[in-house]
Amino acid sequence: MNALEPLTLRGAHVTLEPLSMEHHDGLVQAASDGELWNLWYTSVPRPENMREEIRRRLALQAEGSMLAFTTRLNDPVSGLPGRIIGMTTYCGIDLVLPWVEIGYTWNSASSHGSGTNAESKPLLLSHAFETLDCEVVVFCTHWMNFRSRMAISRLGAKQDGVLRARSRMPDGSLRDTVVFSILKAEWPQVRNELDRRIASRP
Repeated sequence: MNALEPLTLRGAHVTLEPLSMEHHDGLVQAASDGELWNLWYTSVPRPENMREEIRRRLALQAEGSMLAFTTRLNDPVSGLPGRIIGMTTYCGIDLVLPWVEIGYTWNSASSHGSGTNAESKPLLLSHAFETLDCEVVVFCTHWMNFRSRMAISRLGAKQDGVLRARSRMPDGSLRDTVVFSILKAEWPQVRNELDRRIASRP
């Protein structure tokens, strides 16, 4: 697999477009929707730290270890990308195997349960397996982030295990990291179920 280049992935309800500094104000508004930085088990940047977080992700992208996206909600009338609701990435990129991790994801509180995350993940998975030809796609989350763990399980990913005290959170607490994965051989069945779920939404 060659180095990942910025690209846009568009679905019926969401569009994932290359992260840029121009997204700063929209990302601040999205994070402020629910004051997501107050969720201690996540690492959503505070408004005053958003610019630095964008720079950090873009620096990792320049190094080849991350491909960063801004998530936009599509306008229900025109279908065109509209307001910004969050961020996501390909990270932990291994060009040799190849494999990617989908992570560093957050969406505004008002978009939770709306199906936007359920659509953005298949967009990323389809590109990873069908274009990048990845052998495996990995997801990691905090043990205490029950919403994230349930969402990853609903994607069809299998839990590989728990890495205890794997990293330290901004508040100094130690994070137990839950690792999930989907293998290339599992993707057709997972894709069919995700397509069925998306089609069944009103």
